[in-house]
Order: sequence, then structure tokens, then C-alpha cells
Amino acid sequence: MRTSPCSPAKKTEQALTSASQAGCYVHVPFCVSKCRYCAFFSETSTALMHDWLEAVISEARSLKDSFSTFDTLYLGGGTPSVLPDRLIENLLERLRNVLHFDRHLEITMECNPGDLDFARASRLHTMGISRVSLGVQSFDDATLRFLGRRHDARCAQIAVEQLRHARFDHIGLDLIWGIPHLPVDRTLASVESALSFDPEHLSCYSLTVESATPLHKDVSSGVVRMKDDEALAEEAMRLWARLSQAGYDHYEVSNFARSPAYRSRHNTKYWYHTPVLGLGPAAHSFDGSRRWANVSSVSDYVNRIRAGQRAVTFEEVLSNEQKISERVVLGLRTSDGVARSIVEGRRLKELQELGLLIVTRDRVSPTERGMLVADSLAVALDPT
Repeated sequence: MRTSPCSPAKKTEQALTSASQAGCYVHVPFCVSKCRYCAFFSETSTALMHDWLEAVISEARSLKDSFSTFDTLYLGGGTPSVLPDRLIENLLERLRNVLHFDRHLEITMECNPGDLDFARASRLHTMGISRVSLGVQSFDDATLRFLGRRHDARCAQIAVEQLRHARFDHIGLDLIWGIPHLPVDRTLASVESALSFDPEHLSCYSLTVESATPLHKDVSSGVVRMKDDEALAEEAMRLWARLSQAGYDHYEVSNFARSPAYRSRHNTKYWYHTPVLGLGPAAHSFDGSRRWANVSSVSDYVNRIRAGQRAVTFEEVLSNEQKISERVVLGLRTSDGVARSIVEGRRLKELQELGLLIVTRDRVSPTERGMLVADSLAVALDPT
């Protein structure tokens, strides 16, 4: 299952051109516990884990002819690292037998720090996992307790060390900023801890209040008071400046790579409107013109697939106007921006003078300040 090794130059080429091939996302809907802020679909019961696997393979088999070659496979969740090793290996081998994978396939697996030791990390590496996205969220213990994480800072540090010892050369760390009552300097101290491991990739997400989460309940009742927009903007700019100083490529609003070679090839597909096949409950798919989403229930998903039915709960065919609008919305979240021809003559000079856009002959892209208001830029430049 190991992927073919290649040079840094070849990795860079693959990262920048990966948007031309489809990606495959497998939603692993199992978690040991639910974090306070998380709105992603997951269940704490693992009773249907093996039934879920069989359904995923069946769904892949039914859709394999709707997509050509895949050059990324992403195991997300939920918490994929709660799966037993034998089940992960079974999943990977059977997907390879069903789908058409590029020989330079990038396999990413999301992991919780509490699920990793050296032996586990080594087994994952042997299976062919080429990239690990580690859900650290913070190296500050008080912050981790506030977020409801099941690991502490020391556990996260050990997990990164064990991944390195297991010869992983592409590690991504997830961090959350904008924590209520946490001074910016404490957030930056957590970032410094992350930088000490020289990770190839960092995803830095602002804490958001999602409906139907414990955090939403606490904010609504006044128990927790979120930071205001001005404080969040200051925190973002200081965080981004530090990562830039450390040499990281700020290629998307929340994502930073040590070089173009280490951009997330899979996530880039979403921003470039590239087809992605989503397998599993709550997974989303896009084939270039049609988008659909599966039911958010493990039992319902398993039963529908077992009965030979589609597990789809939502589906739409995008109009040309929708495709263009989405290209603008997604493109303006990235440093690559969008083709100037799409947004020509629409407030470009004004937004450029405000320091929000970089405009060249062919491209329009956001500045660092522009990334702070990427959604508003998209509204201002939407040509539809």
C-alpha cells in the first residue's frame, strides 16, 4: 500500500496540478466523545463499525464508473483513528481494488493524539498512510479542557514525536484560535509549540459557534462570551504574520504549508471545484456539475446501501451561474485567487486601493487583509 516516493520538486508539481484529478473522501462517523464545539456528524457507538465498512465498499462499487482516476484519498470524521488497524487495512485494500487510484496517491488520515503511540504510527505508515492530519487544536491544557478534547498538551507533543519516529514526512497539525478569554499571547505560545515540531502543514481555524452544540448553548445563555470582530481580526493578523515569518505559505484562509509541495492536495480540490467522491454517512460528493449528500445516520446509511438503494438525502445540479459564483467564493479564499476575466470591471480598483486585492493581468487574489473578509469580497465581486 506504500505510495511511490518522489523528489521535493515532483511533490510540488503534484501539489499544484492535483486539482485536475478527482479525490475520494471517506467519512468515518465514529468518535469516543463529542467535543464541545463540533457540529460534524459522528456517533459515539461503534456497534455498526463493520456494517459501515461493508456499506462504504458497496457504495464505492456502485459509483466507481462516475469518476475516473483518484489521486487523493482522505479519511476524515469523526475520528478515523478510533478504527482498529485491521479494519483500516481492510478498508484501504478493498478501496484500491474497487477504485482507480493514481500511482502517486496521497492518503491522508485524521488522527486524535490520544490514539497514537510509536507502534500504532508505524503500522499506519506501513499501511501506506502518507499524510497525517493531527487534531491537536491547542498546546494549552486549559484551552483543551474548554474545548472538550480528550487529550492534553503533553499527549499531543508525544503524538507528533512518535509520528516523526515512525518516518512520517508529511504531518499536518490542526489548531484553533479565537478562544474566549484567552489572551492573544497564549494563542501565539501554542503556535510556537506547534512550530517547534517543524510541521509540513498547519490548519488554523477560528472557533465558530455552530448550532446544536454545547458551545452554542453556553453562548446563548451567556455562560460564554465570544471575542468581538475587532479582537478576532487582531488575533488573526498576528497569528498569520508569525506563520509567514516562519516561512509558511498562506495558501488558503485557514491553511498554511511549509512549501507548495506540502499543500493539502485533497482539500485543494474543494477550493478549485474539482470532483470529489464522498463515501459514508453525511459525506458530500461533486462530479463537476452535480452535488449530493448522504444521510447523517449510520444505521440509515447502512440499511439503504444494504437494500441496494442510494443513501442520498440531498442532490442538486448546478447551473452555469452557480458554478461561476462558487468559483469566485472558493477562489477568493485562496492565495491563487480567481481568473480576472470572471470578475473584470467589478469594483476591482476600489478593492485594490483598499488593500484587499492583488490585481494582475490574469488573476485577482486576496491580500492578507483581504482574506479576513474573503466572504465579503466574494459578494462584492460575484458576477452573477
